Amino acid sequence: MSDFAGIGARLEGRSVLVVGGGQQDYGMRDPPIGNGRAMSLLLAREGAAVAIADIDPDAAEQTAALVREDGRTAVTTIGDAGEERDLDRMFDEARAGMGGLDGLVMNVGIAGGIGFQGTTVEDWDRVLAVNLRSHFLGCKRALSSFADGGSVVLIGSLAGRESMPIPAYAASKAALEAVCRNAAVEGAPRLRVNLLVPGLIDTSLGRLATSINPARADVRIPAGRHGSAWEVAQCAAFLLSDQASYVTGQSLVVDGGLSVAVRT
Repeated sequence: MSDFAGIGARLEGRSVLVVGGGQQDYGMRDPPIGNGRAMSLLLAREGAAVAIADIDPDAAEQTAALVREDGRTAVTTIGDAGEERDLDRMFDEARAGMGGLDGLVMNVGIAGGIGFQGTTVEDWDRVLAVNLRSHFLGCKRALSSFADGGSVVLIGSLAGRESMPIPAYAASKAALEAVCRNAAVEGAPRLRVNLLVPGLIDTSLGRLATSINPARADVRIPAGRHGSAWEVAQCAAFLLSDQASYVTGQSLVVDGGLSVAVRT
């Protein structure tokens, strides 16, 4: 799918923190856009002021520069989302830089270890700290600080609903469904919390995964292709907007039908 310009001003007046809004290209010369960067750009095009948070300063600034090229507002904040002090600072800097904060996207995830025997305790703890603790911390801070009408979007993975050779990653993504449900109930009616569950998406990381496991390219997807980060971004914009005002505690699967396909 090509670049989405946005469909209007669904997020006019909103201020959204995108944690994981940078992008790693893994040495690719012409990489596809990643989920975090696509979400940052599309949310801004829909009218939101955007704070791009990332552990990589250069990646965050590159995204912010693209947002500003569109004539939109962007600030950056740097830190490790799995560390409470860093995430608290990200919230504070985002709010100060934009004059408010009422939206949050947690687009954070790493992998580590292969199989149970090839996964160390250190691998397990680090993956869950980044992939799960960060989302818990983001929800905790949003629950305590967002005013009425705030919205949180967590980014999971279809890997959390299937077996895969990286058990720490799968476990961390599966647990996000419980985090989403509990945060949504605790935050209602003031705050909405939802989970996006992407399938196979054509990003730099996706292409790297395919180079390691070529069979990934041959997975049968009813839609006939891998998804694009812009399609993930469109779903995030919807969940953050008032169009989804009666949607909370839900998991929105964005996978081209992969999860319901008959496997052969």
